[in-house]
Formats: sequence, structure tokens, C-alpha cells
Amino acid sequence: MNGTHTHIDANAAVGGRLLRRRDVLAAAAVGASAGLMGLSKTTWGQTGRVVKNRRIKQSICGGCLRGVRLDQEQTAKLLVEMGLVGRDLVGRNDWDVLKKHDLVATMVPGAGSIKQGLNDKSMHAKFMEDFRTNIKAAAEYKWPNVICMAGDRAGIGEEEGMDNCRAILKEAVKIAEDHGVTLCMELLNSKVDHPGYMCDNYTWAFELCRRVDSPRFKMLFDIYHMQIMEGDLIATIRKNIRHIGHFHTAGVPGRHELDENQEIYYPAVMRAIVETGYDGYVAHEYTPTRDPLESLIQAVKACDV
Repeated sequence: MNGTHTHIDANAAVGGRLLRRRDVLAAAAVGASAGLMGLSKTTWGQTGRVVKNRRIKQSICGGCLRGVRLDQEQTAKLLVEMGLVGRDLVGRNDWDVLKKHDLVATMVPGAGSIKQGLNDKSMHAKFMEDFRTNIKAAAEYKWPNVICMAGDRAGIGEEEGMDNCRAILKEAVKIAEDHGVTLCMELLNSKVDHPGYMCDNYTWAFELCRRVDSPRFKMLFDIYHMQIMEGDLIATIRKNIRHIGHFHTAGVPGRHELDENQEIYYPAVMRAIVETGYDGYVAHEYTPTRDPLESLIQAVKACDV
């Protein structure tokens, strides 16, 4: 996720970030005669299905389509046509359309926010209610993952924050285990986008996984954020894949396209992920700086190893 917005609040599944994500899709008019949902003829019309290998199950966050005006039905049809599996970080208002098109909401609301997360013990009663509600909702639709956030340090020590997160997660995973849903805490960088965020390094994150000790709690490994913080992506992913439940992509620096202007070689990272036997999802979460369909096609091809 980038530094201009916050993650979805557990009680505002269609508000906040989600509304802003939909707003960015309103930047261009859709022509009824322009083929598939008014998309660029020079990109889409000549490309057809993009996903060929299917070894990485790819989805997208809303910002990837910035500059293209699509409604829910049109977006779903685009994803199916490209060979993508679903949408990421979407709330309840989008779920029925995704289900209709046999797509997946690959990450949905859970509990906590970047600023006020699970490390804040005073919020645990509220967050447990959020977990109960959102885990049950995800399970009813057979969605795999709900997100949670560690929160800012804000005077909370590393060990205290670890203990606080562990305490609520040990209770929340009982619900997740009963419903077949995985809780994913996102790793974010504190150097550029989110100063003070607690879950910002490999050591703390994977130690929390070990202490919670449940297959239903894992990390959302945001490749963009962790390249900024520590790098060593492939070796870290290989070593800790059992603790990773989801991936996000974007180019470094800037959180833009997965192209030659950024420093991560995504095909190699994706091949390493495939080689671990990982069978979860990889969601694109970059902001395009040029034609969004060309950028999306490029990102999908880079990860379709």
C-alpha cells in the first residue's frame, strides 16, 4: 500500500480507502462502441489473454486501473478476459459481482489500521468484534484472507507490541481456524511511507508468526515495502514461506510500474515464489504513471513465470 491512504477500517468495508480506490476509476469516459468496456484498442485489442502459465495466481488492487473508468461488472469482465483471478482489498459491496464471475476477493477487511493496530491493547475488544464479523463474512463467501495491521509504535516498545499483537491474535486465530480463513498482517516500510509502523522488518514479523503458532496467521509480504526496508527478497521468501500468506507488488522507488525504471527484477522473485510451492495469491498494488492497461499487461507478464 502507498503513503497517500490507509488500509480499510474493519467497520468501513466500503468506505475510506475503498471509496477512494473506486473514485480513481472515474477519470476517463467509457465509449459504448469501443469494444471491451472502452479500453484502449492499441493495448487490449491486440493483446487478448495475458496470463499464460498460471503458476502465479494474480489479482489487482483498484489503483492499478487509475485512468480507466470501469464499473464493477466491467472490471470483473476485464479480469476474466486477462486471466486474472480476482481483486484485492475489496469490501462487501464488490463481493457479489466477483462471485458471479467466478473471481476471488483475495484480501478483505479484518481488524486494525496502520496508525491504530493490534499492538494497541486498548482497542482489543473492538478488534475482536471486527475479527468475528469479518472472518465470518469472508468464510460465507469462501474468501481466503482477511487483513490486519500492527499499528504505529507511538511509544509502544517492540516486545510490548509483540505481546499485545500475540495476545489478540491467539484468540482471533481460533475463529479463523474454525472458518478456514487466514489472517494476514501486512509488512510495511517505515522509511518512506509509514514512519513509526511496527511490523516493518523481517525479524519482528516472523517472530510474531512463530509466537502465534497457527497456520491461520501469516504475513502479507509487500515486496515493494520490504525492498525499501531490508531487501534480500528471494532468500527471505524461501526461508520464511511457511509464514507468508499473501504478496503485493509495485516498483521501487515510487510504487509505480513493474518496468525497467525500477530496481526489482520481478520474474526472478516470482520464480522463487513458485519454487517454494506457494499456492496463494500475488496482488498488484502499484500506481501507473502511463497508460494503465499497458502497465497492467506488463506487470502481469512480468509475474507470469
